[in-house]
Amino acid sequence: MRRGLRFVPIALLLSVVVELAAFVLVGRAVGFGAAVLLVFAASLLGLVLLRREGMRAWRGFRTAAQAGQPPGRQVTDGLVGLAGALLLAVPGLVSGLVGLLLLVPPLRRLARSGVQRTAERRVSSMVAGDLFGPRTVRVRQGAPQPTPQPEQPVVVDGGRAIEGEIIEPGRH
Repeated sequence: MRRGLRFVPIALLLSVVVELAAFVLVGRAVGFGAAVLLVFAASLLGLVLLRREGMRAWRGFRTAAQAGQPPGRQVTDGLVGLAGALLLAVPGLVSGLVGLLLLVPPLRRLARSGVQRTAERRVSSMVAGDLFGPRTVRVRQGAPQPTPQPEQPVVVDGGRAIEGEIIEPGRH
């Protein structure tokens, strides 16, 4: 996780440059006043949607929890909706467009499945099962693999306990 944090300042700087370039291009095409109004309207819409998406996410989480179902799908859907509304609320044309795209249902489902796959890879299988329910696994039919035989443990001194001290490598 910390490896990616070093790229945050560069990503923020790059996003500011992209936003400024997009604003200049749109400003030249439709006029400066219209571009400012477009950014303002998108931010206002984002603020309204931020509240709606937050309430929707909370209701989905509560409903799943009360029904005894894993809340992961509702949580990830809510997080994607909140991210979309937040990007729309942040002043900028590119971030507003990305936020708007995250609120479109087919793209939202696509983003939700990506967030879910990422979360499943980063947590243990047990936690992922608790969050998202049983996993679906694709199985390919092929030649059967021989099952490895379990190794027999090595028994020393008839299985009696041996007194001793564990010394970590490098610490003598």
